[in-house]
Amino acid sequence: QVQLVESGGGLVQPGGSLRLTCAATGSIFDIYAMGWYRQTPGRQRELVAYITEFKTDYGDSVKGRFTISRDDAKNTVYLQMNSLTPEDTAVYYCRVAQGGRDYWGQGTQVTVSS
Repeated sequence: QVQLVESGGGLVQPGGSLRLTCAATGSIFDIYAMGWYRQTPGRQRELVAYITEFKTDYGDSVKGRFTISRDDAKNTVYLQMNSLTPEDTAVYYCRVAQGGRDYWGQGTQVTVSS
């Protein structure tokens, strides 16, 4: 089993920045992909960003503002979020793909408001 612990969410003003962190622990042997998704009430969970050994990809609404990175030595993925807007308000979930299985974190709330 893989456990994911997210941190870094909170309240920030429009135009501000936050950095989310997701650390994977447990039976780690070969993580293929790590990523971030977000969800607001009444809407489907959507891709924010993901990263593999070979590529990164971003949701259209965050391109140019968010940056995903990973530290394989620490089994950790980061999401640097800049130029935040109220539309970025959501619960952000970490996702890790390993051995053909997906693992999800518990989610961290990000609220962008003045």
